[in-house]
Amino acid sequence: MEPNLKQVEETLLAYKQEHVLTVLRQLPQAAKEKLAAQIEQIDFESLFKSIAEQNRQPVSFNEPISPIPFEDWADYGEREQEAFTERGWELLRSGRIGAVVVAGGHGSRLGHEGPKGTLDIGLPSRKSLFQLQAERLLYLSRKAGKAIPWYIMTSPDNHEATVAFFRSADYFGYSARDCFFFPQNTMPALDFNGKLLLSGEGTIRLAPSGNGECFAALKRSGAIDDMKQRGLEWLFYYNVDNALIKVADPAFIGVAASHDNPIATKAIEKTDEEEKIGVICLKNGRPAVLEYTEIPDKIKKEKTIDERLFYGLGHISIHLFKLDFIEAHADAEIPYHVAAKKMDVWDAEVGLIKPAEPNAYKLERFIFDFFPLASRLTVLKTSRQEEFAPVKNKTGVDSPESARKLIRELHMRWLQAAGISTEQLRNAEIEISPLLSYGGEGLRKEEWLEILKQEHSNK
Repeated sequence: MEPNLKQVEETLLAYKQEHVLTVLRQLPQAAKEKLAAQIEQIDFESLFKSIAEQNRQPVSFNEPISPIPFEDWADYGEREQEAFTERGWELLRSGRIGAVVVAGGHGSRLGHEGPKGTLDIGLPSRKSLFQLQAERLLYLSRKAGKAIPWYIMTSPDNHEATVAFFRSADYFGYSARDCFFFPQNTMPALDFNGKLLLSGEGTIRLAPSGNGECFAALKRSGAIDDMKQRGLEWLFYYNVDNALIKVADPAFIGVAASHDNPIATKAIEKTDEEEKIGVICLKNGRPAVLEYTEIPDKIKKEKTIDERLFYGLGHISIHLFKLDFIEAHADAEIPYHVAAKKMDVWDAEVGLIKPAEPNAYKLERFIFDFFPLASRLTVLKTSRQEEFAPVKNKTGVDSPESARKLIRELHMRWLQAAGISTEQLRNAEIEISPLLSYGGEGLRKEEWLEILKQEHSNK
């Protein structure tokens, strides 16, 4: 359907976007219709309502906050752990589990050209984040005798590059029919005066609107229908930049299924009050996450008698959602969060501008804003050293270097548990393929001693 140009012009005037109207009127007919169609898709009311809320004077934080009940994997006995894990394997064997990765980001902040999932963090194998995750899923699928469908959420900017990367690698041994690619939603960016930004002559500057749009994007793309046809019951959700992610973890699945709440989430203990991760808690009596930038000082610093953080359940964006919950809330109006960002923009007089400082508002929805819609939330506290190695910075904390170190230390612990001494592991380049072991199981001492011997002889 052709856009209603008159209506589009009236909308731009009503929201004081005369600069876009000027560009629109100067474009050739085909480009004019393309821009008008783009403008028709903008929810101006939600856009400016969110910005207005952001610009209000800050108010005192007075919502009631309380700790949330949680399970600690370390507190379970061996038999309990085995029972939960077997329950997870039952669901994997019956084809009830899918996995979704949110992978819309670029690696530019890390000095990497391309989607973040294509990043090689410098392991001896030179495997990308995507390959490490694919191989973990392959290991589980082969052991379960049932493929785990993998849903990959891209962004409009990196969608084609992501699909091409998978194709060039022959999907890392995965079946193409079990990989479902879909782009996330976008929202227009605004400057600090409330003006729409342009990315080129005749195009509005759009930005991905956050991982909280995942459910809506799954619905729009047909992925939810695909899940229903496959008979899925649970969807494992995670971020692409966690190098230690235990994708579709059977133990976690077993805990979630046994408690049977609509959502389950993993948590780690925060290192200190300043660590830049949110905390899982109850807000107004409902499950919630407080972003680290939103935690009031009184709550942030509160400690128990043994000097641990009273609100120390760190949110690491590893979840399990029931499919019927996803379907019921795919169109839910969860709030937008507004952030100031540096964004390249196009100006009619000077062309492309690359700012040195934040110049735009970006609107995002967060996946944890679905938590209050659940009747209850299963929280499983787990080990940071085994499950959380984020890759967000080029150097230092949460960098490829720190992720490599965490992976090496984990794999050394696995080999020590298999009977190999610290001395035998000294100075060895340790990396265990996800195709060989998921959590340290199945490692034979004799085989690894031979591998280590061969490595030392080659040096």
